[in-house]
Amino acid sequence: MARKGKVTVIGAGFYGSTTALRLAEYDIFETVVLTDIVEGKPEGLALDINQSRSIEGFESKVIGQATAPDGKGYEATANSDVVVITAGLPRKPGMSRMDLIGVNAGIVRGVAENVAKHSPNAVIIVVSNPLDEMTALAQIATGFPHNRVMGQAGMLDTARFTHFVSEKLNVPISSVKTLTLGSHGETMVPVPSRCTVDGKPLNSFLSEQEVGDLVDRTRNGGAEVVALLKTGSAYYAPSAAAARMAKAVIQDSGEVMPVCAWVDGQYSISGVYLGVEAAIGREGVKKVVETALEPGELAELKSAAEAVRAKQADVKDL
Repeated sequence: MARKGKVTVIGAGFYGSTTALRLAEYDIFETVVLTDIVEGKPEGLALDINQSRSIEGFESKVIGQATAPDGKGYEATANSDVVVITAGLPRKPGMSRMDLIGVNAGIVRGVAENVAKHSPNAVIIVVSNPLDEMTALAQIATGFPHNRVMGQAGMLDTARFTHFVSEKLNVPISSVKTLTLGSHGETMVPVPSRCTVDGKPLNSFLSEQEVGDLVDRTRNGGAEVVALLKTGSAYYAPSAAAARMAKAVIQDSGEVMPVCAWVDGQYSISGVYLGVEAAIGREGVKKVVETALEPGELAELKSAAEAVRAKQADVKDL
């Protein structure tokens, strides 16, 4: 198998380390770099993952590197093709994503500046919360073109919606197709009109109330996991989403995915990072793909855009 390129995962918590493992097991990158501010942690995790190579049969090499806010250690990430930013504090029970904005803004800004210095041609995938705001901040801090900075949100939220529908109807997960747009938070916009089971509309299986209940559960999908774990937040499904986005970049696949991307005219919305469908490839977002929405869904998407626009405008000073 041909391997190419280098991917860096910033942050070696559960989310980051699981993402690094998934990327290594894809066996499509020459090198996977895992960093953290805790000395020894990324090195130990990298050693552990590398020792699994003969068992799982992959050749991608994982490098662990401790870093510091002053940029020390970032040399190991130099010339990365893709950088996944997971750095920041996770949510605790009772916390909203917005509760993290102050502390995580400082972390993400510092990381983004160091990434720009060492990997000026990278595509950045942001997963730190609050997602929409941190994606906007990463673009500002790097100065990269908007298409090379995107956030992981819709992939995860759509996966959660798909799971809940599959569970409700007791059908194979492969038979369910769903879609969520909007923000990664309270103004998330699940799109029931685009949801099907075995190719048939979701509303032919469930009542409007039942669909609404699943939509609400999807919006609160992360909080549900946080409440159950009590000491952390989700990482298996989120890492799968981020890794799949990184795969689409390095393979220049053009695969259409729901992601947090810069919207500039689509849906009559401009100048904001928002959850939309986009074709993903080597330059990041190749294009935003407008999908047919019901009038109510479009209105919700426009409301979500205005809600996140106000918050994203504030991050430039954080």
